[in-house]
Amino acid sequence: MQRYPRDMIGYGANPPAANWPNGARIAVQIVLNYEEGGENNVLHGDAASEAFLSEIVGAAQWPGQRHWNMESIYEYGSRAGFWRLHRLMADLPITVYGVATALARSPEQVAAMMDAGWEIASHGLKWIEYKDAPEDVERADMAEAIRLHTEVVGEPPRGWYTGRCSDNTVRLAAETGQFAYVADTYADDVPYWSEFGKTDQLIVPYTLDANDMRFATPQGFNSGTQFFEYLKASFDALYREGGRMLSIGLHCRLIGRPGRVEALRQFIEYAQSQGDVWFATREQIANHWATEHPHQRFVRPSQMGRDQFVQAYGGVFEHSPWIAERAFDLELGPAHDTAVGLQNAFARMFRSASEDERLGVLTAHPDLAGKLAAAKRLTAESTAEQASAGLDALTDSERTEFGAGNMAYTDKFGFPFIIAVRDHDKASIKAAMQSRLSNDRATEFKEACHQVERIALHRLKDMLPR
Repeated sequence: MQRYPRDMIGYGANPPAANWPNGARIAVQIVLNYEEGGENNVLHGDAASEAFLSEIVGAAQWPGQRHWNMESIYEYGSRAGFWRLHRLMADLPITVYGVATALARSPEQVAAMMDAGWEIASHGLKWIEYKDAPEDVERADMAEAIRLHTEVVGEPPRGWYTGRCSDNTVRLAAETGQFAYVADTYADDVPYWSEFGKTDQLIVPYTLDANDMRFATPQGFNSGTQFFEYLKASFDALYREGGRMLSIGLHCRLIGRPGRVEALRQFIEYAQSQGDVWFATREQIANHWATEHPHQRFVRPSQMGRDQFVQAYGGVFEHSPWIAERAFDLELGPAHDTAVGLQNAFARMFRSASEDERLGVLTAHPDLAGKLAAAKRLTAESTAEQASAGLDALTDSERTEFGAGNMAYTDKFGFPFIIAVRDHDKASIKAAMQSRLSNDRATEFKEACHQVERIALHRLKDMLPR
């Protein structure tokens, strides 16, 4: 079976109400990355110097050598940039992404973070690239990062962000059972849950756009003014939508420069001047979300075996389990674990079937208010659907009228009159029957097929949580 692991739908068109504390319209979450002293460096046992996120244009790693200029740029972050940012934000709830080895080399900065009440989350053992790391190596580094962080800070981290991660990172972090949230994703504006085996892991997504790293990347921010304007625009859009989270990423050696820090000050003052704004740490956001929106598991169609899948959904298209059987072989994934998504997979198989096969689906449908209904021999789904439009409580004259209409329709087209009754009431059903009798067969065949798909959608909405 083909299964696609990426979740391309998320919350869809209607994210859940965030219900931020005190009725806030937006949560503003500022991250200060503390990486200085944890970057690639032969002094740290690495093969080469650092080359990422600095003032040096086109920087490259120097294998087997120290890069004095690069080291000094990182040192600026710890020696000057950190303290400038600490003075500016000591009264705000800040989350620090702390590289464990960097924290261990910066005891005064750690003390200042703790005195300010900042959350110190883990940013991994070292600020290095993990994309090619063997899984056992990354797992071991993660365990050592937690151990060292706990030793240095005095308590274990409740949040995790590797940054330069592998495709194993989030799963490995979840498997520790350690974290209230993992942040190695940029996939949404609000937290969401992911399942890893038996573990339900809350994800609090991070950002690379509202991030001062773009001062050190091509086509990034050239001035503090650009940074302020981008943060302001992001804030305004999310504030207007309501119930969203604005993540802001900062680095001591980047935004801590005097030519940039005033843009951050200006934005903080702007955000504070607006009403209904919640400044929060990521852990506070995670705790709030877990309380407001605890994870609820359900049996996901894309994760079912064939027999279970066909047993559950084989009746969605009336007496036509072959549609579910064919749909099972598609590239199903999280996008098909919703009613709209799964209906699309079924409709694809229905639409690509032969005309005789589709006719078989049409003729499998019962007459509306017909003999099968009177004899109580409809499927449970058809019974409920007809009852929803009052077709189970017709007068004798209405029953006669429907019977005559069904007969005329079937005689003309060779299949029963089909309509998604949940879209209608009794009067509009009768009107539709009369109107559609004037169609030619090709037009009506197409319309009947469309109605079958609508019926399937309604049935799936009854079966799935979304």
